[in-house]
Amino acid sequence: MQTHEKPVELNTRQEKMLALVRQRGFVSVEAFARHFEVTAQTIRRDINELCDAGMLRRYHGGAGLPSSVENVEYSTRQVMHLEEKRRIARALAEHIPNQASLFITLGTTPEEVAKALTGHTGLRVITNNLNVAMILSDNPSFEVILAGGVVRHRDRGITGEATIDFIRQFKVDFGIIGISGIDAQGALLDFDYHEVRVQKAIIENSRCVYLAADRSKFGRDALVRLGDMADVDTLFTDAPPPREIRSMLEDAGHAVIVADKEPA
Repeated sequence: MQTHEKPVELNTRQEKMLALVRQRGFVSVEAFARHFEVTAQTIRRDINELCDAGMLRRYHGGAGLPSSVENVEYSTRQVMHLEEKRRIARALAEHIPNQASLFITLGTTPEEVAKALTGHTGLRVITNNLNVAMILSDNPSFEVILAGGVVRHRDRGITGEATIDFIRQFKVDFGIIGISGIDAQGALLDFDYHEVRVQKAIIENSRCVYLAADRSKFGRDALVRLGDMADVDTLFTDAPPPREIRSMLEDAGHAVIVADKEPA
């Protein structure tokens, strides 16, 4: 299913600028210019593009992270860390057997997981994501069950009380979820209260919970708390997580799967 918004393509410098801001919280124009050995004018242009896309926020003399109450636009999230998301999705798909039942929730990474699952057979999938339903409905061996509720225009996600009631009718083998941020204490964070309520219902009604999250989610803040890393059976990511998060999973007897880079 096509989105009506135009994705933002980032150049290598802009990707590295985002990484620096996530590491430091704030970076001045002068520090950016010294680091990348370019002019301040070039940096300001990059900052303007990143801010227009919702990935950074302008402050006097530089740029910082966006507010913890507002997420990046869906069309931008579709292309951010895309190759990393695809590697994560392929690794997760390898852990889903044929004939399994599963929830797949909202988010661009779960959508990549859906694409990676299209070669399976006999899956029974319950989802509140119209994009996931369209991706998986092309496989005639799948049974795709779409939750009812209110459809969000921005990403074609379905939320609301009707969605939660529908999810609670099922008990599935695997719940596949994404997340907006994981703080240093291992809290799973998101931006939308309504979406989090659906995610909680999915966690409660899945025998095994798989979290798909790329490295940019570690240390990222968001307003709404979904739960803790202890609620996740396996974390699928593209880089070793911080020591604290890995320890939490290991203490709970849960696993971390780091998706390897494919050979050139």
